[in-house]
Amino acid sequence: MNFEIQVVFLPVSDVDRAKAFYVEQVGFHADHDQRVHDGLRFVQLTPPGSACSIAFGEGIVAAEPGTATGAMLVVDDIEAARSDLSAQGVEVSPVDDQVWGRFVYFKDPDGNPWTVQQLPARA
Repeated sequence: MNFEIQVVFLPVSDVDRAKAFYVEQVGFHADHDQRVHDGLRFVQLTPPGSACSIAFGEGIVAAEPGTATGAMLVVDDIEAARSDLSAQGVEVSPVDDQVWGRFVYFKDPDGNPWTVQQLPARA
């Protein structure tokens, strides 16, 4: 039996602002944006090449906006990822070189933090 992580929920304060940030600036694909009824809207977005999506909306997550932690994207080229994010207006950190990888960090408009990692070469 497989156990797959397919969707991670994020708490956001403004659904339209969050969707615009993730789609227009970070480059996620907009999979779904459905208003089920008053008080329930479901937005699902997927990073390019990922099998796992993020979701947010109205009536979806009870946590306070900006309190999600531990979200990580993995890329082949950290310099290119940083350059792309910066060119789209995302405030992104300088590259942080560590033994276990190279990293950059950014936050969404609500302050939900993201880590972007380039894995080190494997022997």
